[in-house]
Amino acid sequence: MSNVTVEQVAEAQAIAPIVCVQNMYNLAYRHDDELIDRLAEEGVAYVPFFPLGGFTPPQSSTLSAVAERLDTTPMSVALAWLLRRSPNILLIPGTSSVAHLRENVAGAGLSLSDKDFGQLDRIGR
Repeated sequence: MSNVTVEQVAEAQAIAPIVCVQNMYNLAYRHDDELIDRLAEEGVAYVPFFPLGGFTPPQSSTLSAVAERLDTTPMSVALAWLLRRSPNILLIPGTSSVAHLRENVAGAGLSLSDKDFGQLDRIGR
């Protein structure tokens, strides 16, 4: 399912099993926090589209500071945050260059401390 609300997911689940939901979600755009948590409890995958903000990547002094501390890019940190946010999040970040592909892959290898995760988590709240 794509572009759906909590209510629409519940209605669909009454008809057929749901295996994946795809909605807009990223570090700064957090409207699906409740839905992601509910789906994780049910074992349903969640694929955020525009995981890096689409045409307007997230800008934050906190994001930049964490990236600097980890000697990486803000976009790698944003992807690492998503991967740590919930085990049911599956990422398909788009890319237009090999450099962006490397940046995306680097995010999967980052390990955020609890402090960094907490600081980043407050960005979209």
